[in-house]
Amino acid sequence: MAENSSCCTPEGSCHSGGSTAVQDGAVTTVYKVTGMTCGHCEGAVSSEIGELAGVSSVQAVAATGLVTVVSEAPLDEAAVRAAVDEAGYELTGQV
Repeated sequence: MAENSSCCTPEGSCHSGGSTAVQDGAVTTVYKVTGMTCGHCEGAVSSEIGELAGVSSVQAVAATGLVTVVSEAPLDEAAVRAAVDEAGYELTGQV
């Protein structure tokens, strides 16, 4: 599971600032979620966010509390917050 990934291209270009990157038509956003402690937590958060329209992938990491979401377009933060709440955790915002 410890695969290193980043929003950087092989040529070394990265987005600067904020927590949303647009690459190849996809939007990557990183959120901070509190309360996750294990793989089950990661799965619950990933599953709920993954049901949102336009989401193509979700990676939740309990150890850091970070959830990386790739979507077709920027997501409504209220919708992401509701999905995280439904999973039983708290979205504290974008990183």
